[in-house]
Amino acid sequence: MPVSKNELDLLLARLGIGQLTKMQQQAIDAAETGHDIILISPTGSGKTLAFLIPLFREIKGWKLQEQALIVVPTRELALQIESVWKQMSTGFKATLCYGGHRREIEDRSLLASPTLIMGTPGRLCDHLQRGNFRPGHIRSLVLDEFDKSLELGFQEEMATLIGGLKSIKRRILCSATSLTEIPDFTGIKQPLRLQFSNEKSASKLKLQFLKLEEKDKAHALFTLLCSLGTNSSVVFLNHRQAVDRLQQLMAEQGIESVAYHGALDQDARELALAQFRNRSARTLIATDLAARGLDIAHIDAVIHYHLPADESAWTHRNGRTARMDAGGKAILLLGPDEHLPAFCPEGELEQIDLPVLTQIPETSGWCSLIIGGGKKDKLSKADIVGFLTQVAGLRKEEIGLIELKDYRSFIALHRDKVNRVIQVSKASKLKGQRLRFWLA
Repeated sequence: MPVSKNELDLLLARLGIGQLTKMQQQAIDAAETGHDIILISPTGSGKTLAFLIPLFREIKGWKLQEQALIVVPTRELALQIESVWKQMSTGFKATLCYGGHRREIEDRSLLASPTLIMGTPGRLCDHLQRGNFRPGHIRSLVLDEFDKSLELGFQEEMATLIGGLKSIKRRILCSATSLTEIPDFTGIKQPLRLQFSNEKSASKLKLQFLKLEEKDKAHALFTLLCSLGTNSSVVFLNHRQAVDRLQQLMAEQGIESVAYHGALDQDARELALAQFRNRSARTLIATDLAARGLDIAHIDAVIHYHLPADESAWTHRNGRTARMDAGGKAILLLGPDEHLPAFCPEGELEQIDLPVLTQIPETSGWCSLIIGGGKKDKLSKADIVGFLTQVAGLRKEEIGLIELKDYRSFIALHRDKVNRVIQVSKASKLKGQRLRFWLA
């Protein structure tokens, strides 16, 4: 059932979008043909809408028990897609399935037969094997960041999951980079291929490199981050332990930074991203886990502290900046024995010099506060703003980004207001509940 122009305009208005991009419109038009689709488009170009709008179109014409499944390689990407679906306010329920939180919550939600199920391969396989959803009801399958989810580490789970889905009528595969060969178990046949991988303007993404005389890159990174001032940056490394060591070293030297990698538990990862999003930490030091699926606007620079392992990693790392119509830069740090990788576009990388004079950037005016209650406690952003303004006496401009998770919330506050809010919270209730407030 096609989405009418009025419906599409309403969806875009809810998302704060004026009009679809060329890529999104062509993807939606391609979906009208009923063919399987492979969509290759740069990170940050809006692929999520390019498959959610066609899914909405299909769902409108389904019977109540029919469902769609979206498979993603990371929980962060699943959360991002769920957020967009909620903003669309379609009226169709979605359930999110991923590791790191209580499976029982998902079990109860799946009992209600949600129209849209989205999640990571391992958790979805677990639900399939437990019989928590009916594979015969799945009509549409989307693999987002499919090149990652079809890698060797995921193939057994993906083969098991897709092999159990016998009623699929449509498959959509999306990513910024493709695979040389799509595994047969995906079941994709004669797909329409939409290739937008060269659409990103080179003028929006400046590619630079620094040739260093010392193997230890830490001092060079410190100097570079100082030169970026209050701009935001993501620093990519190849190993979790190296991320922790480097983040601690940068913090000791006065760089407001947070670490992010797969060995951290879900709470720590959520907190790190919240601090980076709300600008209480301007630098995210991470493994390639941060190269995909993070919905963070306006990242000014990507820094390759360690060389990317391959062209795919290079593409997805760089896709964190210069998103949509914004500009940005990607900077490679090359040690004395390192050379530009063959996959780097020849002639497009500018060699730059390390700044001589450095000054540690001024401390952020924002701090992150944590509340021990969230969506499952029936809290809303309006509840939190009301408490901060009416009970704690803050002005709205002293309140920054608010993020609600299931059982806790993150709030950015002006640094000089944090102690007051914590003291007030000890003697006050938020929505009738005595909740703990503490500084991140």
